[in-house]
Amino acid sequence: MSAAMKMALQALYFLIVSLGYFVSAEFIQGSVSLNSGVFDKVVEKHKAVLVKFDEMHAFGNKQDAFKEVARASIQQPELLVAEVPVSVLFILSLVSVSGDSVVYLGDSVDILSLVYLWLGRTGCVEEFDKLVKEFLGSAKDERAALLAKAEQAAQWLTQEGDRASAEVYIKTLRKVVEKGDSFIKNEVSRVEKLRTGKITDKKKDELNNRLNILATFQANIKDEL
Repeated sequence: MSAAMKMALQALYFLIVSLGYFVSAEFIQGSVSLNSGVFDKVVEKHKAVLVKFDEMHAFGNKQDAFKEVARASIQQPELLVAEVPVSVLFILSLVSVSGDSVVYLGDSVDILSLVYLWLGRTGCVEEFDKLVKEFLGSAKDERAALLAKAEQAAQWLTQEGDRASAEVYIKTLRKVVEKGDSFIKNEVSRVEKLRTGKITDKKKDELNNRLNILATFQANIKDEL
């Protein structure tokens, strides 16, 4: 992180804290709580930093959106999601890798739209999310080649979880080649029905991951379904 980027966050942080607004807050998965002792050490190690200054017991749509981004950021090492619990209105600051610093006040904030880095759902793999977008945006006669590209990419994965996810991506890509884009909508319905049955927690996690991957497909063909 550049000196200018860090100074922008420092200025906002110390302004609010100096006014005596700092309080304790709840734990949010994927987010770290900043204070003066760790601010520099934590912030300077990341290319992009999203910091929320908000009340201790925040709730509502903006808080739910922040939690979603925080959880997703676990899979994106270049993004730090942090919070400073205060007793003032909602303030969101994003300092990006480009050096830009933006500060938002109030409630009318679409947090997800601020984060330009890939934030995948649980079970998703960045490389394959990009392949899905390319695949669904391509002509029908180009999809077989992109399927082969996905199969080749899967061979280089080393993490067991990523390999399992890649298998879901590839099987889904094959079905779309065979049956068309409408397969996705039908598959989502099928998996959701399975998830409501009597299954183990492990199986439920697997189905949730499958639905997350299918959501990537849906996001790229939603206008057609």
